[in-house]
Order: sequence, then C-alpha cells, then structure tokens
Amino acid sequence: MFIRQTKTRSTTTGESYTTFRLVASERVGKQVRQRTLLNLGRGFALVKDEWPLLCTRIEQLVSGQGSLLPEAPAIEVLAGRYAARLIAASKADSSAPLSGATPTEYQEIDVNSLEMIRPRSTGVEHAGLAALSWLGIDDILESTGMNAGLRACAMGSIIARMACPGSELSTWRWLQSRSAFGELVDVDFEGIPLMRLYRASDHLVRNREKIEKALFKRINDLFSFPATVTLYDLTNTYFEGDASSNKKAQRGHSQEKRSDCPLVTLGLVLDGSGFVRRSRMFAGNVSEGSTLEEMLTGFDAPREAMVIMDRGIATEANISWLIAHHYRYLVVSREHTRRFDAEQATETTTASDEPIKIQRVLSDDGSEVRLYCYSEKRQEKESAMTRRFSERFEEGLAKLAAGLEKPRGNKKRDKLQEKIGRLKEKSHGIGQHYTIFTACDESGTNVTALTWEKTPRDGTQLTHPGVYCLRSNETRWDEAQLWQTYTMLTDLEAVFRCLKSELGMRPVFHHKEERTEGHLFITVLAYQAVQAIRKKLKSQGITASWTTLRETLSVQQRITTSFKQRDGRTLNIRKATVAEKGLHDIYGKLGISATPGGIQKLTM
Repeated sequence: MFIRQTKTRSTTTGESYTTFRLVASERVGKQVRQRTLLNLGRGFALVKDEWPLLCTRIEQLVSGQGSLLPEAPAIEVLAGRYAARLIAASKADSSAPLSGATPTEYQEIDVNSLEMIRPRSTGVEHAGLAALSWLGIDDILESTGMNAGLRACAMGSIIARMACPGSELSTWRWLQSRSAFGELVDVDFEGIPLMRLYRASDHLVRNREKIEKALFKRINDLFSFPATVTLYDLTNTYFEGDASSNKKAQRGHSQEKRSDCPLVTLGLVLDGSGFVRRSRMFAGNVSEGSTLEEMLTGFDAPREAMVIMDRGIATEANISWLIAHHYRYLVVSREHTRRFDAEQATETTTASDEPIKIQRVLSDDGSEVRLYCYSEKRQEKESAMTRRFSERFEEGLAKLAAGLEKPRGNKKRDKLQEKIGRLKEKSHGIGQHYTIFTACDESGTNVTALTWEKTPRDGTQLTHPGVYCLRSNETRWDEAQLWQTYTMLTDLEAVFRCLKSELGMRPVFHHKEERTEGHLFITVLAYQAVQAIRKKLKSQGITASWTTLRETLSVQQRITTSFKQRDGRTLNIRKATVAEKGLHDIYGKLGISATPGGIQKLTM
C-alpha cells in the first residue's frame, strides 16, 4: 500500500491540478498491477516523508493490528479516517431489505479478537434522507445550480438540524465525528472544510424563493392538500453577542424574554396542513402589521383563499389590503371592548372536548361577521391573571401610603404622582380600574393621605374574562366552522415551538445578515422534512412529537466489528445495529429499510 501523486486536468474548466491516491499492488497471474483503493483528493496535505508511516498505520487498523509506538496525532486521525473509508467503500451486501434475509455465510474466527469501533448515529439520518428524497430536495437544489458537493453539505446541514440542533460549527463537527450521514450519501465529511457548509448556506439563501416555490409544489403533489387556507404569523429569535454588523439585529419585544439581546424576526406563511409556503427574515424591531403585504405580494395563493392571522397583524390597513386583493380573512379582532350575550350564543367543543360558547353578530351591511367567543377555561386563566395583577398593584399603592407615615418617606406630591404613574405602567392594564385619591397639606406640595377605590370598567378583561372576538368576511359559514378554522392558529404556534425548541432556531451565533438568514432558512427546511415524516406516520396511527421520534431514531448506530480469522486475516464488517421494535415500526410505516447503509465487508 502506498500513496501516488498524479497530475490531472478538470474536464469542465481545463484547470490542471494534483490529486493523491491510496494504491495497492496486486499480483494477477505473472503480472503485478496497481489498484486505486481510495482517492484522497487534491486537499491531501501530509508531508511526503510521512506517507509510508500513514500507509503502514492504515494497514494495521484494517488488519486489526496494534501499533507498538503511537504515531503522530495527524497520522492517527488520517489513518482512522482512511481505514474507515476503505471498509465503507467495500462492496455492500444490498440483499438486506426491510423484509429480506441475507445469504448465510460462515467464518471461523477468534472471539477474543472481537473489536467494535467507529460508532456513528444513523437513525435520524436515515429517516431524514428518506424525507428529503420524497420532497425532491436534491433535484430542487440541482436546478438552482448547486453542484453535488454543495448539495451534500446542504442536506447534511438540514438533517443535522433535525438530529442535533445547533450552529453551523456544531453541525460540521457532528457530520465529521458523530454521524453516519456521510456513509449514507457516500461523502467523506471528515475531509470537507467548515467553509463549504457556509457556502451551501449562502447558496440556499440566494435561491430561497425558487426553492420554497418548488418545494411546496412537490409537497402539494405528494400529499394533495387543498390550498384554501393560509396562516400567517411572526416569531423572533435572539443572538448570542451584539451582532453589530447585522442591520436587522435590533432590540425589540422578545418572545423568549431575552430583551437583553438583539433580535431578528421570522415571518411564516403556511397552508392548512402545516407546511411552510413562504418564509422571510425581518428586523427584530419590525412592526407586525407592516409585514403582511410584503409576504403576500406575488404570492400564488388561490383566488379567495382565506388568510388567518393573530391580532398583532390584523390592522385595518391590512384587512383593507386583503379585501382589495380578493382574499378572505379570519382574524383576531383588535377592538378593546369585550361583549358577550350568553342567551344568543351557540355551543361547540374543542378537540379536547372543552365547551366553547359563540355569539355570531353580522354587520349592518352584511359584509363582515364577528364571533364573540367565551371559554370557561380561558376565564379561569384570565381571572387568575387579573387577580394577581390587582394584588400586586394594591400592594404597590399600600407601600406608597405607608411611606407617608415614615419620617423620611416621600411626601412630595409631584414625586408621588410619578411613582403612581410608573406603578400603572407596570400593572398590565389593571391600573385603569382604580381611582386614586390624594389629600395634600395647606401648601398643596406634600401629600398627607393616599386612598384608592376599585371601579372596574365595563367591557374589559376584568369584567368579561374568557371572552375574545374574531372577525371575518366569510359570512356564509356558521359559527362552528369559522371557529374550528381559526383554531388552526394553534397549529402555527406548535410550528414555532418546533422551530425553536426541537430544531435549534434559537439562539443565533452568526454576525452577518446573510449567514443569519441561512441559519433560519435551514431550520425551516428541516421543519419541512420533519413535517413530511410526521404526516406519513400520523396517517398510520403514530402521532408522537418530533422530540419523541428523534429519541427513538437516535438509538440506532452503525458500527465496524473486526475479527481475527483462523487463517490470520482480519474480517471487518460494518453495519447498523438491529432496529428495536419501536424503531422497526417507524421504519416499516415510512417504508424504508431497517438496516440503513447495508453491510460492508473487508478482509485483509
């Protein structure tokens, strides 16, 4: 075994370059021929004097021999990598499908020589690769001009986000040292630099619109969902660091309570099945209502599709825009006054059998309907909140009143009014229900007494807990149909939870805007693959969350097992561990093999 340096020329660019190959000499009859075992690529950088040491160490690893003296770390790393590639490159036993049996083969071995090395995870990778295949990701990326190497990096980034969420740096480390994904796609990720993953991310961002459009068309063909409902909402994620070079990294209202960090906002348009149709990154301080037109302009939704939005986006301007562009809408009303007449309400139930009462009110001109909804469970929650806010507000007032009795307590009227004002600002709106009286001394500058009276305002959360209002221009539907359609927004909230908690959208470690956008877009693509897997499983009775599915899938590993044979040669077998029952059931319902990667055998 030796390393040969060869000069060659690119067939596409005509560029001359040097490549390196691991070669073995073999005797065939009376002739000695050289056979290429591995192409080491043009990036092979080990100095020539150490090539024989590397070849010797590779032979030792493949033949199961120990080294008397440990080699240099660089040689050990390369030897382990190339020995693993030799085994993986050996002819696979492809006769081991989900239901088939492998041919019987017996070998006489020394059981004391058994060694199991290079465990690599394969379950999530196997299922994720199947999902990307269903979605036609490889063909879609190729249509954008992505070469095979970048496509492998892009798919590796997507599946890493499904299996081991983190930054692109952690993805690179995972692909190199913990995952068998490279074996499944025949790519040596140990030889791929980190920058290649960033280049793949940049390419995805540049072709985002084309990828999203082609991907959703494929999803629609695959699952045949009627595209009549469009969900739209926003969420944000925070940065680790100040991200000073990213103009969209701005301070804003953090949904994770991380107001100490700059944010970016992700807007998603989904169809009723929960798949993403369009995604965009906005500044962290963007006004929700200002994003709708940008997201839906040029959007190929069917005419008169229904758009469902939360109250933050449902401004009068946005509703007027939807009407002008022939959209139907179902939104949470921004009106502040609550009202509900139980005698005019009808009752329906949620998916969890919780009763909901709905009062339907048609506008005078018949163009819009309002649904005033009452939930007993929501009433309990809101009543507890207002009770807690009221107690906290009254405690603050009592503290100010007690200070008037202390010698050094603040008694100045102007200062006291400022403190009352700050107390109201922090009261979550509960301060509007209190009338506060102050008695002053003869000079009018010092307060001598502070009292208050609780006077609830009608039509508020305090007087009408558990009541909220929906509005729609779909006047032909009854109360139950409108309300059941609105509950799809809870599915959108589940999407955001999946993106953030299960697929690692937060936090963002990048400082450049395009890299931040790439991080978010890779997470969205990973969600599409997860959603495809869950849809297939749900149709066959498995409704587990991705976290639960990932735990089941992640148990399976690919391992190389080495044995010494009676004739002195070493038998190396690389295959996946046996899928346990839960994992086997998932594979069966997904229609994929329970032995990902097949079986590789190498005898030396």
